[in-house]
Amino acid sequence: MNIQGKTALVTGASRGIGRAIAFELAQQGAKRLLLLARDAVRLAEVAREIEALGVEVVILALDLTQSVEVNIGLARAWRDYGPIHLLINCAGVAHQASFLQSQLSQVYQEINVNLIGMYTVTRCIARRMAAQREGRIVNVSSLMGKVAAPTMATYSATKFAILGFTQSLRGELAAYNIRVIALLPSLTDTDMVQEFQRFQWVVPITPKKVAQVLVAGLHEESSEILVGWQSHLAVWCNRIAPRLLERILLMATPMSIDRQKHYL
Repeated sequence: MNIQGKTALVTGASRGIGRAIAFELAQQGAKRLLLLARDAVRLAEVAREIEALGVEVVILALDLTQSVEVNIGLARAWRDYGPIHLLINCAGVAHQASFLQSQLSQVYQEINVNLIGMYTVTRCIARRMAAQREGRIVNVSSLMGKVAAPTMATYSATKFAILGFTQSLRGELAAYNIRVIALLPSLTDTDMVQEFQRFQWVVPITPKKVAQVLVAGLHEESSEILVGWQSHLAVWCNRIAPRLLERILLMATPMSIDRQKHYL
């Protein structure tokens, strides 16, 4: 995909990977960026920095868990600013806890933002892309959408689901000239993971690196984009020696399994 002159919508654009992707698209010649997130103040800060690069920016301060508001906001944006050529579903939340200590409110939040919010945005935009017979949709999953890890059960479940959603849409929307792509970064150094207990031996990558690999994948028309050598190694190991990988992940987990035995 040639990004120059295109209009892109990026969710979760106020920080982390979404913010980095927005900047990378601007530097690659995007004409207009629609930035969506809950935090209007942080969005405005990002918008000012990107506008300095000569790119038009539209702020959409929306909560993805409020589907009616999201649908109305996106419909208005399409009407007022024209067709969207590229949708990047980057918004997401993650909570780290052993399953037996997990809080239902956090489980609901992860499902509502990571899955239902993504579904709401995609449904609204994909229908309009289908009418114009053109579009690209990128759903940001994770290495944990391929290889689940202890202490991240719900997050992994949502990221596995995103891969299934992406694969299904890829077949359905191909007839409308819409390509649907999965982006799978490994652990990324963002605000969201600052309070996490890190897995041993895992080296975080930068949001900028994720954004650069995404843009390269868009140019190559890749269907699934793995980011980082750790992702490639883990997926390869999961294919040929899944039990070995499970043992390694158990050894690397930051929370003691002995601590969980108290609840059994």
